[in-house]
Amino acid sequence: MQVAARRALKAFQLLSERGCTLGQLVVSRSNHRLLATSSDEGTSIDSLEFVQCHNGGGLFHKSACIDPTVRIETGAIVHPDSVLDADVHVGSGTIVGPSVSIGKSTKVGYNVVLSNCTVGLFCVVHSGVCIGQDGFGFLVDEQGHVEKKPQVLHVRIGDHVEIGANTCIDRGSWRDTVIGDHTKIDNLVQIGHNVVIGKCCMLCGQVGIAGSVTMGDYVTLGGRVAVRDHVSIASKVRLAANSSVTKDIVESGDYGGFPAVPIHEWRRQSAKLRRFLSVQIGLRSASSLKFG
Repeated sequence: MQVAARRALKAFQLLSERGCTLGQLVVSRSNHRLLATSSDEGTSIDSLEFVQCHNGGGLFHKSACIDPTVRIETGAIVHPDSVLDADVHVGSGTIVGPSVSIGKSTKVGYNVVLSNCTVGLFCVVHSGVCIGQDGFGFLVDEQGHVEKKPQVLHVRIGDHVEIGANTCIDRGSWRDTVIGDHTKIDNLVQIGHNVVIGKCCMLCGQVGIAGSVTMGDYVTLGGRVAVRDHVSIASKVRLAANSSVTKDIVESGDYGGFPAVPIHEWRRQSAKLRRFLSVQIGLRSASSLKFG
């Protein structure tokens, strides 16, 4: 970011020395790419790596595909080969990495980091979100050394998805990580690599989903639900807060507990445990009175 900013500042200083101010810069679009040109000299400044967006003051790489209606706020940077569709709003401090595509009317908050991902139409990505970083994949070799597994695929975010602040979504290793249309994700959620989430799902705060999980449509996860790796969850499943999924859930319905079981079974277990504890406490009290 600092290198890009220095190069952009140097370029603007050169323009000033030539008598061309920022107000004289006009933004033209050719093949859906914006290039900064001087209205006085009519020459394209292709030698610059990054140029300043006319709408917001942020920087974008000259190879990025930026719609004229995009707003890139000051301090944000859009890297090479990224695509930003109409009416996209990129907040200050956000980094849009290489090979990122953002759909129409999507709003990206402050200090977001996007890489190796596509984001659909009309999405909301709140501040501090990280999408497309490497997943937690390691193995131990014959010498006992911990080696990193390759993480080379992408994240695909559907349309009308909302992602809460400080949520992390890892890129795939053997399949893309996918978030379905109209899914809503709360703050502080961790979604591991290769996870596939269906449409219209609801993930509440502090949910943790390990790698290679497959979830159907209309799944609701209460706060702090944990899902172990390589587990499948059927459509229209609801999990109570603090539940832990340790094996496949193949039927729709409500579940709870650790490990998660059908909700009526979990309630019976809880009631039996309370009665058992009450009996034990009563026996101890009677014993202390008898021998006290």
